[in-house]
Formats: sequence, C-alpha cells, structure tokens
Amino acid sequence: MIGGTFRFDGTRRDFFAQFGLGLGGAALMHLLNADAASASPEKANPFKGILDRPHHPPKAKRIIYLFMAGGPSQLDLFDHKPKLNELNGQDLPESVRMGQRVTGMTAHQATLPMAGSIFKFAKNGKSEATVSELMPWTAKAVDDLCFVKSVHTEHINHDPAITFFQTGHQLAGRPSMGSWLSYGLGSANENLPAFVVLISKDRIDQPLYARLWGNGFLPSTHQGVQFRSGGAPVLYLDNPPGISGEGRKLALDRLAELQQLQADDIGDPEVSNRIAQYEMAFRMQTSVPDVIDVSREPKETIELYGEDARKPGTFAANCLLARRLAERDVRFIQLYHPGWDHHGGLPGGIRRQCLDVDRACYGLLTDLKRRGMLDDTLVVWGGEFGRTNYSQGKLTATDYGRDHHPRCFTVWLAGGGIKSGMTHGATDEFGYNVARDPVSVHDLQATILHLLGIDHEKLTYKHQGRYYRLTDVHGEVVKAVLK
Repeated sequence: MIGGTFRFDGTRRDFFAQFGLGLGGAALMHLLNADAASASPEKANPFKGILDRPHHPPKAKRIIYLFMAGGPSQLDLFDHKPKLNELNGQDLPESVRMGQRVTGMTAHQATLPMAGSIFKFAKNGKSEATVSELMPWTAKAVDDLCFVKSVHTEHINHDPAITFFQTGHQLAGRPSMGSWLSYGLGSANENLPAFVVLISKDRIDQPLYARLWGNGFLPSTHQGVQFRSGGAPVLYLDNPPGISGEGRKLALDRLAELQQLQADDIGDPEVSNRIAQYEMAFRMQTSVPDVIDVSREPKETIELYGEDARKPGTFAANCLLARRLAERDVRFIQLYHPGWDHHGGLPGGIRRQCLDVDRACYGLLTDLKRRGMLDDTLVVWGGEFGRTNYSQGKLTATDYGRDHHPRCFTVWLAGGGIKSGMTHGATDEFGYNVARDPVSVHDLQATILHLLGIDHEKLTYKHQGRYYRLTDVHGEVVKAVLK
C-alpha cells in the first residue's frame, strides 16, 4: 500500500475536536496514512467501479499487457527494411531526418551510419506477416495478431516515455491505465485486486518505479498490486509472527469500527478505502497462494510456455501466471520485461531477449485460445519507443547498436475484439518516419479503453478543479483494427 501525505484544512480547534481519539486516533491515522487529497465520494463498495455499466458493449473483459521496457528494435523484429541493407554504412540523408532531434548519446557522432538488420526475415501464415528469425514462435501466431507498425510517441528518453505509455502523461503523478480501468469498471473478483503487476526478476537492468502502476490522484483502492516471485508474493500479506488468522480478523473488525467512527465524523472516504484494502489483503491470504500454485498445471501446459515456465519470476512463468489471473477475472494484468535498451551490442542482446519472450508469448496466446479466452482477453505487446535506423557507435558486419527512436515503432495486439492477421500502418523505406496511418500513444490508449466498453472521453476524474482522463485532451479510437 502506497501512502500519501495527510492534509487538514480546518482550524487547530477542529483538528483536536475531530481527532478526539487521542493517541488511539493518532495511531490509526499513522496506520492508515490517509491521503485526504486523493479522496473522492465513492459508493459503499470501494472496489466497485464508478460506472454502473460500460458506455457501450465491451469486446474484452480483461487485458494482459506485455510491456517490453527499454524499447525493442522494430527493425530487427517486425519492420523489415531491405533498403537499409542496401545502404548499410551510408550516412542517414538529411532529407529523411529533416532535422529531427536525436538523443545526447548520438547527437555528437560525426556520422549516423544506416544499419540494416543482420537477421533474416520471412513472410508467415495466411496473412504473410513479416517476422524476423529471432521470433520463430511468434511467427507461428501471426494470423492471430494485429501488427501496428506506425505507433509514435512524443518522448525520446525512457522515464518520460514509459510514464507516458502507462499514465497518458510524461510527468509522474497521474493514474496508470490499470488504475483507470479499476476506477471505471471495478474488480470482477472480490478476492483478488483488479490490477496486478508482474516483473521479470532476471532482467532488472533499468529502474521500474511503483508509480508506473500507481493510482495517482484516484482513490488508493485502484493502485496496482505487484506480485513477486519467491518468498511472499505480496509484501506484508502474511500474518505477523505469533498472530493467527482469527486474531488478525478480529483486529481488522475492531479497526473497521474505529474507522467508521472516523468516517462518520469527518466524512473522509479514503479512510474507508484503506480499510477495504486491509480486508482485501485478508482475503488474498487464501486467494493468492491458490493462484500462484502451478503444481496442478499439466506438464503439457508448462511445456507450451517453455522450460523457463518452471522458474518463478521469469517472463515465461509470469505469462503462465497471467493466464491464471485472467481465468479469475483480474481486470488488468501488466507484465514488465526490461532489457531491451540496446545502444550497443544489439545482436547479442536482442537474441537473449527474444529467447526470453518468444515462446512464452506464443504459449500464452495458444493457451488462451484453446481455453476459449482469447476472444474476450486483449493481449498487447510493445515498448515505450523503437530504435533508430542508424547505428549508435561503431557499425561492423556483425555488431551495431541503435539509439532511442520515438518517430515510429511496432506494437502488436491480439484477441478481445481486435482484427486478426492484419497489419495497420507503415513506415517509410528507411524505417525512420511514419508513412501511413499514424497511431499515437493516446490513440492506442483510447482503443484499449474502447475494447473494454469505455469511451475514453467520458471516464474522467475531477482533481484540483480540473477534469482529467487517461488520454488527456487527445486520442482517437483506431477503428481500422477493430472487428
């Protein structure tokens, strides 16, 4: 639970009158760490969404978002550019770059030598989607995928770019996408959070901050809950030493009585939200061990995801866990897989990353499909930006690096109302600019919300005198990719 700072706007006399519980009240407030600034009137059930029903019939019930943190190279995975191989080593023409900014990591290079991919590409499936040899398992699933090759973003560095993708704004403090969905639609399982986060434990080579799945200014019941591998999957979920389950429940009941007095006195709904979180944690003591126990999964299912599925905390194991969470109607499941930031040594680095994710993604899609869940589960794969068509640092016949590139990159989607076996948008022959059907980050966010039955312009929250939404003041649903 992420606390905030308590703010009281009354007089000193009001403070002592309203917090007349003395040391007990102080202890309660310390325990709850109530954030009055983030509170808003809620219905009796804090885990119920603000919407009585979706704005329109949804195509998807849940989302599994596979976020490749660091920025995968679209030019070495999905966006094949033979022109780059023809011009390999030549300087990027100014007519292509058009003065567009580059990062400080390549701004002072004497040249920007274009780098064709050293990997082979082939057309796959009935859709003839082009996929690199690095992704042989994904290539088998292309007829279930929709590739969007014209995604672009406003940000050229990791932190603002990831924050923008997750919250709709480059500055920290806004609610994350999963929190918006929880706020709008609520939880479909009273024993599990609406929003769960999983991070590949063996690829932590760049920071991923908890604010990326934070609730921002939304009530705290809507923040994401991180499940960890090994030991306690959720921190502080287990009973303290010497405390029985019955004893903890009695303590929570007494705490609920105190908070009701407090809520009746000062009308702060965030107190009720925090107590609801304690009660959810109590219920999760039973539900979480059940969901993470894969011992009863058939051997054939484990093998579908690959051998790494037996190793808790790997991307493959997290994909299997994501399916189990989806079965239990968790609304938003976010997987982070860092390690895609290949400024140098890209061929070796991207091989490693693809070995991590390729088979597991295929396994997840296949597993969902055979269980009849892909039709109402939206799966999204992509990073915060793409990589440049020129080499960062020295270009050789077998090695090169690629810098950050926000101008164009590829995201794929599957299931949940998305057209399958198609490609939307295109980049120019140099792989540097969008050539057709641009899709902004806000467009993608608007489309995701639409598939869950939400009009992105209507799901709003008033904060500090202004109405906010995930897509800020932008965003158009990409209707061409919808069934």
